Formats: sequence, C-alpha cells, structure tokens
Amino acid sequence: SQMAGAKKATPRFRRNYELATGVMRFSAARLYHKRGVALCKKTKIAKKAVAPTAKFVTKKVGGSKNGGERKVLASKGAVYLKEDHVLDKPAKVARNPKVQTLRKNITPGTVLIILAGKHKGKRVVFLKQLEKTGLLLVTGPHKLNNVPLRRIAQSFVIATSTKVDVSGVKIPETLTDAYFKRTHTKVEKKGEQANIFASGHQDYKVSEQRKTDQKLVDKAVLASIKKHPEHKFLRGYFCTRFSIRKNQAPHNMIF
Repeated sequence: SQMAGAKKATPRFRRNYELATGVMRFSAARLYHKRGVALCKKTKIAKKAVAPTAKFVTKKVGGSKNGGERKVLASKGAVYLKEDHVLDKPAKVARNPKVQTLRKNITPGTVLIILAGKHKGKRVVFLKQLEKTGLLLVTGPHKLNNVPLRRIAQSFVIATSTKVDVSGVKIPETLTDAYFKRTHTKVEKKGEQANIFASGHQDYKVSEQRKTDQKLVDKAVLASIKKHPEHKFLRGYFCTRFSIRKNQAPHNMIF
C-alpha cells in the first residue's frame, strides 16, 4: 500500500531546546557559531579622514632683533611629567593591625579539633593566642598524635568542652609569629650548568631550637594530662581522630 511504502515523518526539533528546566542544550556563544553568524562577512566602514594637527604654532614675537616670529609647541604636556619635577608623596599612615577577638569557649587548656590541613580530625591542646596575627598556638602533644607546636586560625577548629589544666605550663617567650615564619636562603650557582635541573624547592628542616621548645612544652602538657582524673581515656582521645559516622548530625552534637 501507499502508506506502507511512505517514509515515516521525522520529528522536527528546534535548534536549541531545554535539557532540564532552565538548562539549554546550547549556550548563546555556541549558537552564535552554529547559526553561522561568526562566518558573516563584516562590511568595512570607511574611516573618516582626520586632519593632522600641527605640533607647532607660529607666533609673532616683538623686538627688532628677534626675527619677528617663532615656532612654539601647540601642547607642551603636563609640567609634572618632567624628570626634574618630583611630586611630594603623601606619607603613608601606618595602620594598626586588627586584633582578633577570641571565641569565649576557647581558653588556655581547651582541647580543639582541627578541621583542615595535614592534621585534620586530630585533637590538640590550645596554649595561647599570638598577639600579632591572632592565630592560636596549639600542640598535640607531639608524642600522642604527631602534631607539633604550630599556629592555626580559630575558624579551622572546633572547641570542645574537654579541658586540660595548663596553668603550670611555661610557654617560652620566643614562641611568637616571627618564630614560626619560614625563611628561605638563596642557593648560589656553582658553574654555568650546575643548576639546570634544580627545582628551586628547599626541603624544610626542623631546627634544634624548635625541637628543644617542643620537648619542653610537651613535657609539661603531658604531665598535666596525667593529673587529669580521666587521664587514661584522655590519652586515647588525643591518639584517635575525630570523624562523623552514619546517622550522626553535627548540628545536634555537643562537643
């Protein structure tokens, strides 16, 4: 029959259509090229001829021995751009750095949970807030969870209700922001082709001063942990990482 031999009509779709509500198959930039607008030849518009402006203007000069006229620059430019003229720069007003206010639940001896970085999930002891940057000085102790004396911002920690008495811990006065700032020394090249494959990266080495300070502080912190009534539980608490398990809602948890 004629109906059997006739081709089935293919459904006609628009060039661009919605994949989901508000999400189109092609972007506006893609359709610009699909429609061939990008291939359209642009008509050249003739530029208006601009009359060249004369750099010099002739001016009449009085006096019998001055030649009668003289060429003068039409635009002399700004006076302040000359090399001999130096602008007096206003003195910069030194701003006092904003002092970071510490959260009320973070006090010396508070056990904190680190949320970001290499040691995330570990519990550490808060020692003091550094003056210049407002960062928190914490320690693992290193013997329990390998967290050394380090700085961390208070936005990256959870303050717990667990506390350790650190009133007897003497923190060295050298533990400031400048103490933790890393300094890189330039390596001098030896020969012309000595440093071709060198990456320029220097491996960090712990100084002897850092090691002695770590041992001094950790010894006092471990002694205060031992005096805690639940010291056996507390050691295990520091050794394990914090993690959220199934069916645990963080907003309902009491730390």
